[in-house]
Amino acid sequence: MATGIVQDWRYLRHEMGPYHVENPARLQVIYEMVAAEPSFSQLVAIKPREATEKEIGLVHTPGYINELQETKGKPRVILDPDTSTGPFSYETALLAAGGVLEAVKAVMEKRVENCFALIRPPGHHAEASRAMGFCLLNNVAIAARWLRKEYGLARILVVDWDLHHGNGTQHAFYQEKEVLYFSTHQYPYYPGTGWWDEVGEGEAEGFTFNVPLSPGKGDADYLFIFQEILTPIALRYQPEFILVSAGFDIYSGDPLGGMMVSAAGFAGLAAHVLSLAREVAQGRLVLSLEGGYSLDGLREGVKEILFQLAGLKLPPAVEPGVSALTKKELAPAFHNLDRYWR
Repeated sequence: MATGIVQDWRYLRHEMGPYHVENPARLQVIYEMVAAEPSFSQLVAIKPREATEKEIGLVHTPGYINELQETKGKPRVILDPDTSTGPFSYETALLAAGGVLEAVKAVMEKRVENCFALIRPPGHHAEASRAMGFCLLNNVAIAARWLRKEYGLARILVVDWDLHHGNGTQHAFYQEKEVLYFSTHQYPYYPGTGWWDEVGEGEAEGFTFNVPLSPGKGDADYLFIFQEILTPIALRYQPEFILVSAGFDIYSGDPLGGMMVSAAGFAGLAAHVLSLAREVAQGRLVLSLEGGYSLDGLREGVKEILFQLAGLKLPPAVEPGVSALTKKELAPAFHNLDRYWR
């Protein structure tokens, strides 16, 4: 089956002010790369739409939605120390959420096997009632709730490999075992959440799984974590759909990050989640762009992921493995794995 791609130049209309790292150039370099790569002509274009107020209301409160609506047409409104809006930001945020919804719909209708939503603004920090960390609407969380509502799915896996912990996504599903949230992230770092002991509450205890990491982790480390921790969880959970918050700020050289993942490392991560999706979720897989502030990292990382999703390249020959020190650092994760998922 084909691979879908969501892209639209209207995503470049969102502006948070001069010199902000989350700016239109992030998508421009990706779109130019896609247009220049001949083999990507076979990708299926998925046309985005603006999500409805009812759809974003699956995650966000009426008061917060009204607050965002009031920013329409205004030159600049500051919502958070890191986050502001321009005249078109609200409509662009609706288009981002709606782009992910159209991506998952295309997968559910079997028009494509998998899809990469190349959207902005990102979403995984957005809480139910406030903007955070460059994020206005929580695109992946909205898509997960929409999949449950529209298609009755009972088990959805969200994998978040962004450098920063997705506090908004975690909080959305902290008491819901129908969505399992798995995150690797640099710690301690913004937003300060995502420690080992944050595992969910009530009947959903164990369905939030955090892997906080010190800086310096590279391709082999991430692939080891995905192979030895994520895979057993997915095999036991048997998700019906996999959503990925795909951040590129773990790229070596990202100005906001301290990780060492290469373009080949992103290919390896994509190949791994694609294999998992085919084994347990009928191949249903959608990636949604989150962070990433090195233009080289965005361009090369997205390119390698698209090669994997579309079956245009073999997975890279990266051997998973960690040092003894990192294995000690991961001990709490293995403890939680044994406690909840063995």
